[in-house]
Amino acid sequence: MNAQELMTRAIDAGASDLHLNPGRPPVGRVDGKLVPLVEEELTDTQAASLCRELCDDKHWAELESVGTTDIGLAHPSGTRFRVSCMVQRGRHTAILRLIPNTLLTFDQLGLPDSVQELLRRPRGLILVTGPTGSGKSTTLATMIDWINGSSDRHIVTIEDPIEFYHSHKQGLVTQREVGSDVPDFVEAMRRVLRQDPDVILVGELRDLETIEAAISAAETGHVVFGTLHTNSAQGTVNRIIDAFPGNLQDQIRTQLSTTLIGVLAQTLLPKISGGRCAAYETLVVTPGVANLIRENKTFRINSAIQTGAKFGMNLMDDSLFNHWVEERVSMEDVLGKSQDPDSLAKRIANARRAILEDQEEEEEEFEPGQ
Repeated sequence: MNAQELMTRAIDAGASDLHLNPGRPPVGRVDGKLVPLVEEELTDTQAASLCRELCDDKHWAELESVGTTDIGLAHPSGTRFRVSCMVQRGRHTAILRLIPNTLLTFDQLGLPDSVQELLRRPRGLILVTGPTGSGKSTTLATMIDWINGSSDRHIVTIEDPIEFYHSHKQGLVTQREVGSDVPDFVEAMRRVLRQDPDVILVGELRDLETIEAAISAAETGHVVFGTLHTNSAQGTVNRIIDAFPGNLQDQIRTQLSTTLIGVLAQTLLPKISGGRCAAYETLVVTPGVANLIRENKTFRINSAIQTGAKFGMNLMDDSLFNHWVEERVSMEDVLGKSQDPDSLAKRIANARRAILEDQEEEEEEFEPGQ
């Protein structure tokens, strides 16, 4: 079975990822679970052959010399894949992430209304964070599409690899792929300000130079989007600051307090009815939050989010609790993603107790003879 046939099976199964590992059958991640797509295990030779099929000559040479390579591929159906081929224990392996054909709307993603307000800002840094596979790329693509369709701004994306293709709408979109259009993120960010951008998407803030360039671009009057593998808004701010040497951290706190306008942390959970849904933590940087960042009091950001509902802020555990209340997600899955499982478990127990008391009161009201 060739790579294209396996990609077709992954698409038909509704998988989010396809894993090609020697010693195991090809596996798809369906609703968060790993499901074999065929019965036969892959041999070392078959896995290497599949990787060679997925790579052009340039990416194959990189895989052979460096041990890993990233590729963007299109299936004949139009579905795009983000492919990571690697060598592990001397054996070839590939993981393919399926990228949806159609861009989703804010409502379909369940994005908070406050996010749309952030996108209307003329300048500033917006960070979308979460673990690998939490849907950050899909969220960013939806945000870029919304800006593209609602304003005449020039959007430049720097991606490794390009995942969602954007066509020009009311705005203009320029998409640059690291490795083919430009050598690396740092070089792309160095050049981008000469390209008359209004909005800049940096696929990932991987290193100090890229973080510095993103903050500088936001300071000079652009909207800049970036991603980090952090699980909370508070953790995201700390991660950015900690990336800098100690003697520069006071300066970066000041810069970040004036440039950061919002953080959206997200995670995906399996729905009871099938499929998955996202839970979000939203930080809107108000003057009060900016002061916490500037004064090195980031440990109080969670409290600021908790009391900032009127600004569109909410904690991850509040979003998880709401999913449980709406019976979309099981208690076990909600607690598994919680940042404070003990507190959330108590909150769920109290809610259950209240529900039972209400049911008992209703039964007493309607007892015969009353």
